[in-house]
Amino acid sequence: GNMNAALHAVLKNPPINTKNQNAKDRAELLVVRVLNSFKSSDIEKAVGSLDRAGVDLLMKYIYRGFEKPSDNSSAVLLQWHEKV
Repeated sequence: GNMNAALHAVLKNPPINTKNQNAKDRAELLVVRVLNSFKSSDIEKAVGSLDRAGVDLLMKYIYRGFEKPSDNSSAVLLQWHEKV
């Protein structure tokens, strides 16, 4: 599928203003899952397709991901962090 579209979709409506921690956790999990689906060679282009606000939001999700690492997420998040 179109991974760039998936990235834009998960960043479009972040649950920032909700007090529902479950919704926030699910959103974080989804973003990390999308980031995990990218090939390393496509990360830079994906980051380049985001506007400033999208990049800022992505960084917040990356740092959140570092706080709660899962399987292989830390290595993937580091790759994204480098490109951002």
